[in-house]
Amino acid sequence: MISFLTTGILLGLSAGFAPGPLLTLVISETLQHDMKAGVKVALAPIITDLPIIILTVFILGKLSRFDAVLGVISFLGGFLILYLAYESLRTQGVTINPTDFKPKSLLKGIMVNAISPHPYLFWFSVGAPTIVKAMNQSVVASAAFISSFYAFLVGSKILLAVLVGSSKSFLTDKAYIYTMRILGLLLLGFAFFLFYDGLKLFGYV
Repeated sequence: MISFLTTGILLGLSAGFAPGPLLTLVISETLQHDMKAGVKVALAPIITDLPIIILTVFILGKLSRFDAVLGVISFLGGFLILYLAYESLRTQGVTINPTDFKPKSLLKGIMVNAISPHPYLFWFSVGAPTIVKAMNQSVVASAAFISSFYAFLVGSKILLAVLVGSSKSFLTDKAYIYTMRILGLLLLGFAFFLFYDGLKLFGYV
């Protein structure tokens, strides 16, 4: 269970701090309005991701006997995490001009997250396979992964809203950049784990 809890924390932090459409909304809302507005947008994944999780877990459950297909999915997940690691390692901070954005709301955050390809790619190639593996161990293990992932995904975005509300230069400070690079190195390790898992499913190791 500890491994799934740790995986959820790592992936949640990486997704929460990584630049993207939802993070942009969180920051722009905080800068234009207040911290409370940014926090509302940060809560959007809790609402939008549930149908995606149910659908992807259902599909993978049907494919559980096809090791070759699961191997391909594991490789796709490895490449996705490898890309996220690369983006984290090369980040130079996030620059936002709040005048470029119209006022946002929780509904706008939900819409942006729902039409973004990132949640679908993540849950199909990484999230759902991890849930299926955790469920094979115990329900508690799968609950530990999901709860830790969302606690740190949403929690990190809320933290960013608080920090940006206090200091608008935080997203270009060394603390943020170094945090992203440390997470990038950890993601590299997780990517290679997914590649190894894919090789196991193909019977090469």
